[in-house]
This record gives sequence, C-alpha cells and structure tokens, in this order.
Amino acid sequence: MSELIINLDNVNLVSLWGAQNENFESIKNRFPKIRLIARGTELKVLGEEAEQRLFESVFSAITDHVIKYNALGGLELEELLGIPPSEQRPVDKDKQEDGPQGGLKGEPIVYGPNGLIVRARTPNQRKMVDSINKNDILFAVGPAGTGKTYTAVALAVRALRNKEIKRIILTRPAVEAGENLGFLPGDLKEKVDPYLRPLYDALDDMIPVEKLKGYLENRTIEVAPLAFMRGRTLDNCFVILDEAQNATDMQLKMFLTRMGPTAKFIVTGDLTQIDLPKKSQSGLATAIKLLDNISGIDIVYLTGSDVVRHKLVKRILEAYGDLKANN
Repeated sequence: MSELIINLDNVNLVSLWGAQNENFESIKNRFPKIRLIARGTELKVLGEEAEQRLFESVFSAITDHVIKYNALGGLELEELLGIPPSEQRPVDKDKQEDGPQGGLKGEPIVYGPNGLIVRARTPNQRKMVDSINKNDILFAVGPAGTGKTYTAVALAVRALRNKEIKRIILTRPAVEAGENLGFLPGDLKEKVDPYLRPLYDALDDMIPVEKLKGYLENRTIEVAPLAFMRGRTLDNCFVILDEAQNATDMQLKMFLTRMGPTAKFIVTGDLTQIDLPKKSQSGLATAIKLLDNISGIDIVYLTGSDVVRHKLVKRILEAYGDLKANN
C-alpha cells in the first residue's frame, strides 16, 4: 500500500466536499479500494498505485471543475465520477481543455450557471447533436423524459453563444394536456406562459438570470405560441417547435414553411401523448412520413433507454406500453 498526497490549496473545499460532506462520501463510495483522509487543504490517498492513478485522473477533473465554476452540483459530480476506466486518460496540466476532462458521456454542449454541464447523455441525444451539425431541420421524436426539448434548447443556446445565429425562437402549440383549464386571467403573455413553462425551465438551466432577462426583453430569445409564427419569415435564427404532436397538419406545414435561408429548425414531440381533439390528425405523424427522405432533414427517434429523469419514469413508460399492447 502506498500513499499519495494531493494539495487542495486552490480549491474551494466547501464546494468540493459539499455542505454536509455529501460530495466527499460520494467520491469515497466511487473508489472502495482506496482510503481517503481529508485534513485541511490536503487529501491523503492510501491504496494500490493503480487505484491511486485511477483516482487521481477522475479527481483532477473534479477539482478542475470546482476551480473553474466554484461549484459542484450533484449531477455534475455524478457524471464526473461515472467516467468508465477505459475512457479515462491521465491529466496533462499543460494541456487542460476548456471544461472538464474528456471521457464523459459526450462533449459538453453548453455550460450553465453555477457550473452546470449540459451534455448529450444518451446515444440518441448524441445523434441529435451530430445531426443538427449536418442538417437544417431535425425531428426528435420520443417519449417523455428522453431530453428532446432540453437537448434542443442546449443546441440553440450553443449556436447563439458561438454567434452562428442572432436569435432563438422557441414555440409550442397552446393545447391543454387532457384537461380544460377554462378562462386564464392576465394579459396575453400571462395567458400563454403556462404552456411555455418547460422551455423557460430549460433556459433557466443554461443562461444566468439577468442575462436571460435581457435576452427576453430585447427579443434575442423569443418564446411564443405556435399561432404567432403565421406570416413570418424566420431567418438567421435557431427555431424549436416543442410538443409538435399537438400541432395539426396545417399548423406544422405553416411552421416549416417559415424557414429562412440561414435558419436551423428542431421539431420535438411524443406521438404517444397527443392532446388534440379525437378527429384531428397530428401534424407530426404526417410530417415524419412525408419528409423522411428529403436531404437536409433528419429524424432521430428516442426510446425508453434515453430517459434521463428519475429511474421510475422508464418503468412507468414500460408499464403503459404493456397496457397499450394488451388492449
């Protein structure tokens, strides 16, 4: 058994170890074959040299993250600790990347406030990232919890930060999910905002509050109901249509034909959750049949294996799938 001393002088220990040392416990549990002793600004690592090297590689990525962002969320720690040994590489202090070390579940798409790393976390989410680099229209179709909207918004924010486009436009049909909400008080924005809340939630994770407020005020980022797209030409922008299964054939045709010469469109939807009246045909179902073989348009299908919400969500989807199959 050998001893390795890691100096933590430049690291915020509260952020690193967590308020109740919960991060320290998670790190210990990830490496059961070594013993960790934290005293002041030193971390003593006791164990076999091979395990120490493995630990040092992962721990260096963790400390780099804390130094850069002065924060370490549970999700970020979970991903940093989840690097498969076969994908890990020694850390070269002279060649550090602008972000956590490689070998995670896909390269970061954007970095959010407080050190949040937004990345493609499943194979089909990575297909979305690769596809939008090659195509101007992308359909992302799959069940709840597969990260369709979240990944799409991250790609739009990345394009804005990289100055590839000048504006982001986020839209969805204002259709109630199986219940009649009746009259909604307030002005037009207050009436439609409840339908658009998931898009705001994604933006909150990726853009600091004050900056997002400024973007919304100067219309660099626009969030609006689908009906507001009629008659417009959407150019030099990244446009996302969310919940597209609730758009009719005519609405989806109207939306897709708004596309200007330098725009990118992502259409997301779940064909198992159509909230349109029974006699109405989902425009999403029609579109993916008609447009499947057109160059520049791609369709990525996400499945239950891409669910990134609570592990029970995947089981719930499976249970409802079994119910449908038996009826």
